[in-house]
Amino acid sequence: MAKRIVESFIDDIDGSAAEGTTRFALDGVNYEIDLSGPNREKLEKALAPYITKARAVRADRGVRGRRAGALSSRAVSREKATEIRRWAKAQGLPVSERGRIASTVVEQYEAAH
Repeated sequence: MAKRIVESFIDDIDGSAAEGTTRFALDGVNYEIDLSGPNREKLEKALAPYITKARAVRADRGVRGRRAGALSSRAVSREKATEIRRWAKAQGLPVSERGRIASTVVEQYEAAH
């Protein structure tokens, strides 16, 4: 028994056959819309004056798979890391000589200072 499954795109504006999905973003919100060729051209023409004056921005891929906002509040400079390690050793807290300092140690340091 043979089976044929056909997926077709319908233009979200006028209900005609769409050529595919168009993605765009505005104010940090990503959008998708299925458009026919003529309606995609209309969208591109409407946005053209703004796109030509805008700056292209690379997509935020996060920092090593983590959310940039969450990591940036915990990231410390090399000098501060040295200071935190020195303080942690004086307090008898376990801290490595290199690499990432445990967030609990950083939080204790910040609470003490």
